[in-house]
Amino acid sequence: MKSFVMGSAFLMFISSLPVGSVSNGHTVPLEPELQPQKAYLQSFGNSLPPIGYVTFCREHQAECRPASHHTGRMQLTAQRRTELEQVNRYVNQSVTPVTDLDLYGKVEVWTYPSGKGDCEDYVLLKRRMLIERGWPESTLLITVVRDENNEGHAVLTARTDIGDLVLDNKRKDVLRWTDTPYTFVKQQSDHNPLVWSSLMPPSSETSPTTASHGR
Repeated sequence: MKSFVMGSAFLMFISSLPVGSVSNGHTVPLEPELQPQKAYLQSFGNSLPPIGYVTFCREHQAECRPASHHTGRMQLTAQRRTELEQVNRYVNQSVTPVTDLDLYGKVEVWTYPSGKGDCEDYVLLKRRMLIERGWPESTLLITVVRDENNEGHAVLTARTDIGDLVLDNKRKDVLRWTDTPYTFVKQQSDHNPLVWSSLMPPSSETSPTTASHGR
């Protein structure tokens, strides 16, 4: 198990970097339909990013810059829904889950997996593959949650016009965020991937600096 340690120095790093709908077709609904206030995750101000993400962005600055064009949400056509499902399934089947400690001998290593990796490595690869398929960066947000065992875990949230959907290495299906057993802690801002937002009301936050997680 490792820690999502947050880096305050990252706030200085992001200040040096620069800071709309998509696709035609018919939206593909998910059942049951949800009211907007339940379909979409709500943010509660800024939060510090995981230190592993800070390091990743220092090494991959081009992948962490805000997009020149902001897209609020992707229209979930049949094609786009299929892309989510195919990418989620492919990465889950192609990568063997293993902790950073076992793989690298240290914790909090965020990188693209080469056959093996832990939860955030799955997320990074899924995000890159979907961007290559035309998904705007602002609709694909790395998200930190607490799982059924109250341990830290990372998933990819796809922002669509029918709600926020979750791609998870622990599950083969793409689910609404409300259909997961997770507590949602924080995620990237859709306007700037270097800025992170809290998904927990201030009174319910357990720790502002760390969140342990495993594979």
